[in-house]
Amino acid sequence: MNPVNYLYLSALLFTIGAAGVLIRRNAIVVFMCIELMLNASNLALVTFSRMHGNLDGQIVAFFTMVVAAAEVVVGLAIIVSFYRSRHSASVDDAALMKL
Repeated sequence: MNPVNYLYLSALLFTIGAAGVLIRRNAIVVFMCIELMLNASNLALVTFSRMHGNLDGQIVAFFTMVVAAAEVVVGLAIIVSFYRSRHSASVDDAALMKL
C-alpha cells in the first residue's frame, strides 16, 4: 500500500478530531477527539519514519502514546470530578469552576 494513503488517512482523522473539538460541547467527546488527533499525528509520524527508513518517528510516536496514556488518566479524573460537582459534562459549565 502506498504511504501517501496513510498520510491522507492521518489528515482525515486529524480533521475529524479538530472538527469534534470545535463543534461538540460534551467534555468526554472533546477529550476523545483530542485523542483522535494524537493518534492521527502518530500515524503520520510512523508513516514518515517508514518512508525515510529510520526509527526516529516511531520512537517519538511511542513516547506520544505514553504521554497520551497519562493524559487519559488525568483528564478523566478531572472530568469525573467536574461531573460529580455539577452533574453535567458540558464544556460551557467549566468556566464556572474558576472561582
